[in-house]
Amino acid sequence: MHEENMKKIIGILIMLAAAAGASAQEKRMAVVEFSTSYLRLKPDYESPLETQELMGTVVEIVGEQSYWMEVITPQPYRAWCTNQGLVEMTEEELKAYKDAPKVMYNELYGHIYTEPSFKSPTLCDLVGGDILRFGPQVKYSEKRAGKALKGRWTQVMLPSGKTGYVPSKELKLHEGWTSIAKGEGSAESISPEMTEKIIAEAEKLLGVPYLWGGMSAKGVDCSGLVRISHIMNGILLPRNASQQVFCGDRVEVPRHGGPETYDREGALAAVANLERGDLVYFGTPATDEKPMRITHVGIYLGNNRIIHSSHRVRINSLIPGDADYYENSHRLVAATRL
Repeated sequence: MHEENMKKIIGILIMLAAAAGASAQEKRMAVVEFSTSYLRLKPDYESPLETQELMGTVVEIVGEQSYWMEVITPQPYRAWCTNQGLVEMTEEELKAYKDAPKVMYNELYGHIYTEPSFKSPTLCDLVGGDILRFGPQVKYSEKRAGKALKGRWTQVMLPSGKTGYVPSKELKLHEGWTSIAKGEGSAESISPEMTEKIIAEAEKLLGVPYLWGGMSAKGVDCSGLVRISHIMNGILLPRNASQQVFCGDRVEVPRHGGPETYDREGALAAVANLERGDLVYFGTPATDEKPMRITHVGIYLGNNRIIHSSHRVRINSLIPGDADYYENSHRLVAATRL
């Protein structure tokens, strides 16, 4: 009897292992179709916004409730969005999608038109960072990639296969992504020229209102501003400031006292090691009992100033006494160089 029971148990384990293997092979994958997909904590429009995902992002579907889909994003995030904003693909379809040449929308906001004319109806809207395939009318080759966007209009294709037209000057070739891990910050990963391009993208968003979970011209939070500015230049960073602080090389920020002792001299010492393009982090310093806690991030511009999203995207000084002083500068706890 003992031997028979062991055989049954082994048989059950084999079936469970086979089922797990089959399940792993049957992942439901999809591509974001909306210009900006709003991912929420729960499958409810009244639920808090967790983040935004841009058109062309590949996600895994792990749950379903009515017209809501629970997805895992590359950021990574696990949250809910509506099914009309996703295009589910088979393994073969997804491979074809990934292998296809693509363009990135390069302006803050725009549209895809049904015909190559501003007078034609719009197919959908676009925000900076959206990824699209070339339409079937475009004669693309790797050797002549630069000529694919030479005309006044370019035919593009949505993840669903719908086609339309975008002014060519609003697009740029998408050549893949660069990710920067901890300890990889150097001029080889982000050159001075790239730094200027990143800052230029952030400055395009000046005045855009703060939106928790936002990562586009429709609203942006602090880490969303940092992330989209880099995305527009082909660089992928994690979504949250508490994750971004582990990218690149740590820059020494001399310790200072609290708000009562954060005077001009102390502030100048705190920013002495920073260079243009460094990411600066604010929060609570580490203690013997608790690790450092990051609550805010911005991009250092030089001359003691940062661009960041706080109430709105704005530029502020880190030095007390300056007219544009950022009121939480005393909470500066870390900086990184990508």
